[in-house]
Amino acid sequence: MDIGKNLEKMFSIEGKTVILTGAAGGIGAELAKGLARAGGEMILCDIAEDAVNKVADEIKAEGGKATGYRLDVTDFASFPEFVDKIDKVHGHLDVLINCAGINKRIGFLDYDEATYDRLMNINLKGAFFLTQEVVKKMIPHHYGNIINVSSHNAVGMLGGCSVYGATKSALTALTRSEAIEWAKFGIRANAIAPGHILTALTTVTWETPSRAQYLRERIAMQRPGTPDELVGVVVMLASEASSYMSGMMIHIDGGCLAGGTPWDYDTNY
Repeated sequence: MDIGKNLEKMFSIEGKTVILTGAAGGIGAELAKGLARAGGEMILCDIAEDAVNKVADEIKAEGGKATGYRLDVTDFASFPEFVDKIDKVHGHLDVLINCAGINKRIGFLDYDEATYDRLMNINLKGAFFLTQEVVKKMIPHHYGNIINVSSHNAVGMLGGCSVYGATKSALTALTRSEAIEWAKFGIRANAIAPGHILTALTTVTWETPSRAQYLRERIAMQRPGTPDELVGVVVMLASEASSYMSGMMIHIDGGCLAGGTPWDYDTNY
C-alpha cells in the first residue's frame, strides 16, 4: 500500500484554479501558500497590490503557481470583467475562497452608517456578487467549489463585534443557499469558522491582559490559533476528500464552541 499516493489522490488540488480574495492578509496569505503546496494554481486577489504580489512571489519561489491581482471587493461593477479575464486565461475556475474581510471593534450604539456599510460591503456584499460571477463560469463545466471564510462570531459573540458578527452569520447563511441551489450543477459550498486566530490585526487583543485571560478561559486549548492551522481543513474542502460535503460550516477554534476550559470536577488525572 502506497500511503503517500493514496493521500495525494485524496487531497491533491493539482490542476485546479483557485481564486482567493484577501490573499495579502494574515489568514489569506497562509491559505494561499498552503493551497499552492497542495497543487493549486493560485489567483491571489487583494486591494493591497504590492503585498499580494509578494505572496505570489513567495509561492513561485517554492515552485508553486500563483499570480497576484489587485481587486477591490467593494468595486462590484468590476467583477464581470475581472472574472471573465481570469476564466479566459485559465479556461476553468474550480475553487473560489471568499476570505476578504475587516472588523471594527466598537459598541453597537457607536456605529455610524458609513462604518456599517463598509463592513457589510467588504465582508458580505463583495462575496455575494463575486460568487455570482464565478459560479456563472463554473456552471458550464458542471463543477465548482465555494469556500467562505466565516467566523466564530457567526455563532458566539464578543462585545464590540455586532456588525462583523452579522456579516459572518449572513455569509454562513449564503453558504447554505449556495449548496442547495447549485448542487444540480456539480457545485459545492462550505464555510470555515476560525476561532481566535493570532494575526497582526489581533495581536493587540492578545497583548491586552484582561482580554487575553478572557479568551483563554473560553478556549479549551487555552491559546490562540495560528493561520497555518486553518490550511488543512481548507485543503480538505477544496479537494475531493470532501466530495459529499456541502452546506456545512466547520469550526476551527481550539475547543471554544465546545465549551472552553471546564470548571472543577472530580478526576484522577
